[in-house]
This record gives sequence, structure tokens and C-alpha cells, in this order.
Amino acid sequence: MAADAPNPLRGILFKVLSVLVFVMMQTCIKAAGPDVPAGQITFFRSAFALVPIMTYLAFQRQLKHGFYTESFPGHLKRGFLGILSMVCGFYGLVHLPMPDAIAIGYSSPLLAVVFAAIFLKESVRVYRWTAVVVGMLGVVIISWPKLSMFEQGGMASEQAVGAASLLLAAVLAGFAMIQTRQLVRTEKTATIVLYFSLTAAVFSLASLPFGWTALSGEEALFLIGAGFCGGLGQIWLTEAYRNADVSTVAPFEYTSILLGIVIAYMLFGDVPTSNMLLGTAITVSAGIFIIYREHQLGLERKAARKASPLG
Repeated sequence: MAADAPNPLRGILFKVLSVLVFVMMQTCIKAAGPDVPAGQITFFRSAFALVPIMTYLAFQRQLKHGFYTESFPGHLKRGFLGILSMVCGFYGLVHLPMPDAIAIGYSSPLLAVVFAAIFLKESVRVYRWTAVVVGMLGVVIISWPKLSMFEQGGMASEQAVGAASLLLAAVLAGFAMIQTRQLVRTEKTATIVLYFSLTAAVFSLASLPFGWTALSGEEALFLIGAGFCGGLGQIWLTEAYRNADVSTVAPFEYTSILLGIVIAYMLFGDVPTSNMLLGTAITVSAGIFIIYREHQLGLERKAARKASPLG
């Protein structure tokens, strides 16, 4: 059908829109302030994301089918990993400058390459291993000044815990990516997106006994806005990959750091450090190289299939 025909420009547009609203989501969470517990932030992010997601699926007439699954335990595992990653990530986001938090998050796809090789037995050649090592070096350059603050105590140690939380969030997100790769073998995209938000909202309620805070009207609006932005981001990201190859749209993920630097400076007065800029440049370069290698390998596999007499 024409609607399913590849449309790279449309895919890039949806990718950029998804990056924009995900940065807006992070901005809302940052603006809500460090006094809101990470578990409470995660509940609002997940629960209110369901509004645009379910509206979109209803409009696409996929809502009824979206609940059908062949792997409910798989969705629970994906949701559990995702919720832990979000809790750690949101804690780090509110305690660190936003550009630093975004940049450290770029380690997730690098770690996913490592986990895919270990747990899914995917073939990873020397080029990608080299890119992963170089990319993680960039993450160390960004994180190390924050981690060294453990020795200073006080507010400095909060930044250190924030950096450590973001690194743990990246590890958990890498595992979540592996679980998602397993789910896509049998599950529709709509089902994965829907069950993730549902399970994340339910799991995050478990943090309620540990002390949620009474929200001001402004804090509630920011957190509800974060949820809506998160839901829209998931929808537009899905549309991006529906219209174009991953290798075409994935590099535009790195526009988030530019948006993050501008917004963080204008709204929160965060000035990027030399370590952050250098480490980000290294990590982004490694990520783009991995995307390029995936694209080249995809072309080689496609050419091999065409050349095969059984293809």
C-alpha cells in the first residue's frame, strides 16, 4: 500500500519531532525540581503517556488488537527493566545539568551492542567493538568529574550519585533494548508500546509507600506534561521507523544534545563544561560510526541475498 511505502524525509521529520518532545519531556521533569521522588515522576511519565498512545491506537483502529499478546511475561520483564531505568535516569536528570544527563544516556545503545553479543549471540565485528570502547571512553570523560565528587560530600555528592544513577540507567536501558529485540519477533509495535506504558505505570506505584510528595499545581502540570510528551515521542518515533530505515533516522537522535544545551542554558543557567563537550563529541562519533557500520552490513546482506540462487 502507498501508505506503507518508504518515505525517508517523512521518517526524518518524525524522528526530529520525537527528539524535540523527548527533550521537552526531560525539561518538564527538570523543571518539576529535585524534591519530587523519582518513582513519582516515573508514574506520571508512564500513566499520562497512555493518553496520547491510546488515542493514537484508537484512531488507527489498533487499540483492541494492541492488547493481544503472545508474550505477557516478556512485556512484564521489559516493563520492569524500563521502570528501573527510568527511576535511575530521572534521579540523575534532576541532580545533574541536563546536557550531561542526555550525553551519558547515549551510552545505552553502545551497551546494547555488548549485551546483544553476550546474550543474543549476535555477531559483532572488531569495528563495532572498537566503536563501543571509544564511545564508552567518551562517557567516562563526561562522568568522571561528577563521580569524583563522592569525596567532597554535600551537594557535590548528590551530583556524584546522579551520575552513577545515569550510568546504571544506561545499563538497564541496554538490557531493556535486548528484551525489546526479543519481543519484536512475535509482538506488534503497538502492543510493545502500550504494554510498556501500562506495566511501567503499575510498577511505579510500588514506590508509593516509600514516600510521594504533595505536588503543587505547577509541579503537577510539569509532570503531566512530561507524560504527554513521552507518549507523543513514542508515537512519532514509531512513525519515523515506519517510514524510513533505522540507519537513516537514527543519527538524528544526536540533535537532542544541541537542544538540551540551548534549553538548559536558557532555562536553568547550565553552562556545558569542556569535559562534557569533549566526551559527547567522542560518544556521538562512536554512535554514528556504529549506525554507519550497521547500514553497510545491511547493504552487504541485501546484496548477498540477491546474488544467492535461492534468494
